[in-house]
Amino acid sequence: MASVVSRGRGRRTINEINMVPFIDVMLVLLIIFMVTAPLITPSMIDLPSIGKAGRQPDEVLQIVIGKEGTLELKGKTQSVPVTLDGVALAVRGMQGQSGNSAVVISADRSVKYEQVVKVMDKLQRAGIQRVGLSVQLVN
Repeated sequence: MASVVSRGRGRRTINEINMVPFIDVMLVLLIIFMVTAPLITPSMIDLPSIGKAGRQPDEVLQIVIGKEGTLELKGKTQSVPVTLDGVALAVRGMQGQSGNSAVVISADRSVKYEQVVKVMDKLQRAGIQRVGLSVQLVN
């Protein structure tokens, strides 16, 4: 019978990390990716070209919301005071037949955002497509 020779207090602890399980897992993952990569079909991205870009608006209409909540519709040549209920009808009247006019909403700094959202909601419900917000302050 062979005798076991031990030095000191018994078994020594190993201070090294066992890399074999890590390498096994990495090789399995590598094989999985190598097998599945050819099966994935590349998707096509439809990038816009110059011909597909939206047309520039014929006219820019501006709705100005004053400090007291008053609404004013400004076109190229005229400025008309409007009410909240009549804002969509007034915009449709100024747009005319083309319907390719952009509407920009400008509001005073002290106006509640709720008022701006109400105007945007009225325009959206009327089917007006091009609505934007101005970032400049109205004096």
